[in-house]
Amino acid sequence: MTPVAVPEFQHRTVLLDEAVDALNLGGARADGIYIDGTFGRGGHSRLILSKLGANGRLFAFDKDLQAIATAGQIDDARFEIVHDSFATMRSALAARGVTQVDGILLDLGISSPQVDDAARGFSFRNDGPLDMRMDTTRGVSAAQWLAVETEQQLEKVIRDYGEERFAFQIAKAIVARRAVEPISSTRQLAAIVANAVKTREKGKDPATRTFQAIRIFINQELEDLAAGLSEAYAMLAPGARMVVISFHSLEDRIVKQFLASKAKVEQPDRRLPIRAVDLPQPLMKLVAKIKPSDAEVDANPRARSAVMRVAERLPSKGAQ
Repeated sequence: MTPVAVPEFQHRTVLLDEAVDALNLGGARADGIYIDGTFGRGGHSRLILSKLGANGRLFAFDKDLQAIATAGQIDDARFEIVHDSFATMRSALAARGVTQVDGILLDLGISSPQVDDAARGFSFRNDGPLDMRMDTTRGVSAAQWLAVETEQQLEKVIRDYGEERFAFQIAKAIVARRAVEPISSTRQLAAIVANAVKTREKGKDPATRTFQAIRIFINQELEDLAAGLSEAYAMLAPGARMVVISFHSLEDRIVKQFLASKAKVEQPDRRLPIRAVDLPQPLMKLVAKIKPSDAEVDANPRARSAVMRVAERLPSKGAQ
């Protein structure tokens, strides 16, 4: 693989200490096997490594080539980076002889360097090519998608993934503009959205929801999340923790519902003669829901919307 230069964009890891503490790495667990499903710029991974014992192992995943390049700077035999989505974790680790792990961390969304680098096309604040792919070696760019998608599907994506009430007007405006000229830059798209959206919440750019929607769709983020949660649960050893940090309501809703489904069980009719030991048992217990402190939000405004949920795999019935 050709080395990728890592631009000098700063990233502050949200809920850094809280997330790693939630993995419960103390005692004998320090020599366990852990997964950082979203390496980013390595904040969580580096802190996990600092707490791991000599026999511990950490596998990290990321689709972004710049994240892979950053991970290549970590010289630690206990660490390995995988260039793929965390949704592939089971097959990727099975190929490495690992079928069960002692903790999994997923820090969802995009990193500050991705947003701040105009060349990536994630942000409307600086003009750049309309790409938005986390993995630029695969799939179609946002510009390519906008050039061919139907108006109806554009509306659906912008409405469903961006929770944008002006989705119809925005989709119509995109189709009208592309008939005149290709929509190839972030500034072009932001201007189209601004003209179509007549009112917006105070302090929020009219293009915010549309850019979020297209990014989520292009990268199949919600599909990856749903698959990744199932993969993660299947790999957790009894007593192992799953820690997930979400940054918008669509992600958090999926995480909340998944964990709740594992923590609750259907109770049988009380009138039935069933012994307590034979009653259905939950598969996980909910440990915590944590939001950034006021101090962290003041220091890093991008942390404002973060929600961290923690759950623990329970032993199966009959396990010793």
